[in-house]
Amino acid sequence: MPFLELDTSLPAAQLPQGLAGKLCAAAAAILSKPEERINVTVKSDLPMVVGGSAAPCAQLLVSSIAVVGTAEQNRGHSAKFFEFLTKELGLGADRILIRFYPLEPWQIGKKGTVMTFL
Repeated sequence: MPFLELDTSLPAAQLPQGLAGKLCAAAAAILSKPEERINVTVKSDLPMVVGGSAAPCAQLLVSSIAVVGTAEQNRGHSAKFFEFLTKELGLGADRILIRFYPLEPWQIGKKGTVMTFL
């Protein structure tokens, strides 16, 4: 059950139509998970600084069980997410950061319990 949180300083009007859905589909393909399990949040118009500059930028947080736990996995994921984000947001790769957080099943609550028991 991957969670993606995209924060950007770009104004909402400048984001592509349907960005959350496109990111969901891309994440499903990149992480080899069904779209039904992907959770996406997109926040725009945020005051942000990346690398000391307030120029337009974005940060993507990717949290998931099992698929973001190694450097080797994340190197491949990073390349594909950067390809998607630079194309969709029109930002240079130097204005985008990605953070990967591995999760354990007991850290995700669903249906009144945690994923460990589902």
